[in-house]
Amino acid sequence: MLKHNKPSMISHPFVLLFISILSVSISSIMIKFSDTPTSVAGMYRLFISVIIMLAFVPRKQLVSIQLSKREGCIVLLAGVFLGLYFLFWMESLVYTSVASSMVILSLQPLFVMLGSYFLFKERVSLLTVVCMIIALFGSIFIAWGDISISREALFGDGLSFIGTLFVSAYLLMGQKVSNKIDANVYSIIVFFIGGTVMLIYNLFQNYSLVQYHLSDWIYFLLLAIIPTIFGQYIFNILLNSIGATTVSVGIIGEPVLAIILAYFFLGEMISVFQLIGGMLTLMGMGLYFWSKSLKYSVQRTN
Repeated sequence: MLKHNKPSMISHPFVLLFISILSVSISSIMIKFSDTPTSVAGMYRLFISVIIMLAFVPRKQLVSIQLSKREGCIVLLAGVFLGLYFLFWMESLVYTSVASSMVILSLQPLFVMLGSYFLFKERVSLLTVVCMIIALFGSIFIAWGDISISREALFGDGLSFIGTLFVSAYLLMGQKVSNKIDANVYSIIVFFIGGTVMLIYNLFQNYSLVQYHLSDWIYFLLLAIIPTIFGQYIFNILLNSIGATTVSVGIIGEPVLAIILAYFFLGEMISVFQLIGGMLTLMGMGLYFWSKSLKYSVQRTN
């Protein structure tokens, strides 16, 4: 698996961040067009990812974990938060549109930034705040023409908001222990815990765990490989090098990439709102990552 502490030309943090954002952008489209229960898809998404990753992580690395009780509790909480995030966010797509769900998810950087300030005493510059506001306005513009006011849509929006709180907490917990545990091992543990959370929910709901078509199992496998291993796993790698705030700002670009992918693969037209919003989002993110890349280059030089 990737080594998170030895960046090379191909594994530059911002290149990896783009790959991971592109990967998770596909998940909303896949989830929207599947008839399987979202909690079952999320469970297998995480469990299959664990099985794949175990084939590449040495057993010695798994048994040599040394964490204090406090750090162990943080890892446990991170896994629970991940499972709850998938449970609420994936279910939100059943009730509301992709754009509506995504614009709520784009509030994530605000929660992470506040959490980083209180947990890690991270201060943000005025430029960072301005860039974040521009990017957030872009996300709001994207969803403006698609947000429908109905009881069902509002329920879905509420689920997405709760999921956003959980994923923000998950990223913060990951950053807290990122220098104490290898990203490979950490990902396996939190993916397994998250999958177990969803397994418990599925058992309570009496959902079938095995009676699915071959196409459904292929769907579960693709969810594990693309948005989980090439998405969530890479996010975990980057927490130690660029931090939760920068990772979450990058995720603001997910709606833009989802719209572009829908245009090419589903034939969905791009509206004026989406075009203007996408440009604003990319401009805000571009300014943010330009400032961060300069800082990163200086740190590597020193």
